[in-house]
Amino acid sequence: MEGKSEVLKITLTGRAPVRVTKADWPVIAEADGWQGSEVQCQARRKWWARVRRHADGRSIVYAADEIGGGGDYAGAREYRAGELLSAGADVPAACLRVMEAVGREAYAEELIAALPAEDLV
Repeated sequence: MEGKSEVLKITLTGRAPVRVTKADWPVIAEADGWQGSEVQCQARRKWWARVRRHADGRSIVYAADEIGGGGDYAGAREYRAGELLSAGADVPAACLRVMEAVGREAYAEELIAALPAEDLV
C-alpha cells in the first residue's frame, strides 16, 4: 500500500473509537510490561500504554491489559481504555485515569515519566 498512511483504530472510554493516521499522531510516550512469566512470549498477562500527540496539540492516551501468549484462565477478560484530550489538557492526569481503567494504575508513573520533559528555563 505504497503512498497510503497507516491508520490505527483506538478504543476510548465512554465513547466510540477513533481512527488516526499514525504519521499525523506520533507516539510521544509509551510503557509496557507483562506478568506470569520471565519471558514475555509466555506471559499470562501483558499490558501496554501509549500517548500520541497531533501537531495541533491534541493528545490521545490509551492502554490495554490483554491475555498474553502463555494464556490465562477460562473467561479472563481483556481491558482497553483511552481518552482524547484537547490541546493544553492535563496529560499526566489522563495517564492516571486510563491506567486505572485497565487495572494497571501502579504503572501510570512509568507512562508519565516517559512523556517529553518540560523545560524550565
